[in-house]
Amino acid sequence: MSNRFPPSITPVVTFLLISNGVLFYLTKDSFMIRGGILENPITRLATLWPLQARLDNGETLFRFWQVVSYGWLHGSFQHWAVNMFGVFMFGKVIEAVWGSWRFLVYYLVCVIGAAITQLAVPFFGGIAAPTVGASGGLFGLLLAFGVMFPNQKILLLIPPIPLKAKYFVVGYGALELFLGISGTRTGIAHFAHLGGMVFGLFFIWIWKARNAARRAETNKDYR
Repeated sequence: MSNRFPPSITPVVTFLLISNGVLFYLTKDSFMIRGGILENPITRLATLWPLQARLDNGETLFRFWQVVSYGWLHGSFQHWAVNMFGVFMFGKVIEAVWGSWRFLVYYLVCVIGAAITQLAVPFFGGIAAPTVGASGGLFGLLLAFGVMFPNQKILLLIPPIPLKAKYFVVGYGALELFLGISGTRTGIAHFAHLGGMVFGLFFIWIWKARNAARRAETNKDYR
């Protein structure tokens, strides 16, 4: 990234990294043991369960707060590390430009949007499965970065070539759509990732429309 981007970490990103790290430490063993996700009270209550999921006694596992809480759980160290690296790299830049409050609202909109998308998947023939991870929020951050800095080059890991952010976002979104429809890589909530991007784009569109309306009102000629 160029030197115009702030090198220091920002408040909300700091909170996300610490809180995700603490919850990963408290729940890391739950996803390795068969049935552990139900035995650990944190994972049982915070995982995003499908609306249809029930225990043997008929108790519904879904709770309304899970559309947010699932974004703070991760199924493995790699899952947690990759998501938090992305939140750190892209989040600090966006928060520095937007401010902490707007950044936090945007991030939560993307997390919730990804959850809503994932909950809807079974109604369209997809597989109903418990979901965890900050990927919905991260994909929303990728979308915002691509919109704000479309020509900023991002160095890919595989293959190791620089790519403009706008092409990276469009390509990644298209790949997620293909993988979700084809079912090529199971066990990954591809449509949730897309949901984070779509809800993020909708948020940015509303924000820009409101700003444009305010500018038009301010510049209106009352003569």
